[in-house]
Amino acid sequence: MVNLKVKLHNLEFKNPVTLASGTCGFAREIAEFYDPGLLGGHFLKGTTLKNRDGNAYPRMAETPSGMLNAVGLQNKGIDYFIDNIYPEIKDYDTQLIINVNGSTVEDYIALTEKVNELDNIQAIELNISCPNVKEGGMAFGVTCPGAEMVTREVRKVYNKTMIVKLSPNVTDITEIAKAVEGQGADSVSLVNTFLAMAIDAESRTPKLSTITGGLSGPAIKPIALRMVWQVANAVKIPVVGIGGIMNAADAIEFMLAGASVIQVGTAIFTDPMIPLKIVEGIEDYMKRHNMQSVNEIIGGLQL
Repeated sequence: MVNLKVKLHNLEFKNPVTLASGTCGFAREIAEFYDPGLLGGHFLKGTTLKNRDGNAYPRMAETPSGMLNAVGLQNKGIDYFIDNIYPEIKDYDTQLIINVNGSTVEDYIALTEKVNELDNIQAIELNISCPNVKEGGMAFGVTCPGAEMVTREVRKVYNKTMIVKLSPNVTDITEIAKAVEGQGADSVSLVNTFLAMAIDAESRTPKLSTITGGLSGPAIKPIALRMVWQVANAVKIPVVGIGGIMNAADAIEFMLAGASVIQVGTAIFTDPMIPLKIVEGIEDYMKRHNMQSVNEIIGGLQL
């Protein structure tokens, strides 16, 4: 038997495989295929303080080796989640982590205070890639001062594990990672999607209503892997790796680069069973390499 358990700050995951926010709703969607408790955790769909209708259609487009999305954080708000979704998922035997979003710091604070009261949710993923409305739409997470401000203010009202999700659309992601670590982040997750676009040559129009959107999938994996390695070597807090993970080999590469936990996202759209196959693949890898604990993989890149 091999030990797949891993800790992320105060959170214990039964295995390092989790589902990325926005790719599988609120965990109950995957329950149609298998027990959500078979995975280490679920990063729940992006949630805001109030209802958001999201962007106009079309808001998704397939690309070579990936996909673009511009859903726009469509959700019914935190109160709806608390009243209608949380009671249904709170007893899943896995870590449930809410991805929290806001257009102002005040939004983040008010939302997080509500999440802090939910006993069966022991962590948030603080998404700082949202536009700061007060600053003309610039994302909080693309500057150190913006990232520091949101992290610092949310830390004041949240006493559980706070994972800050980093944007790759920056000059030096290690500087952003160190900035949020300095303001009390317990972990960082990276990367979020890359700003990209697609054009329909025949109609001469953008394929997304918003013109640009977020690129995910295998196309971004080498860049995401590089960023995870850089950040893991720049901070002392644990790292969650995201970006084009399609199979167990991909997941293991992210862990060797320093990720303690990995998120599977776009791959689920091709096969919802992939996360379970990744768990099995990691276990097989450990057996072949005579490893007793999954922690032997984390940060194990040989230079």
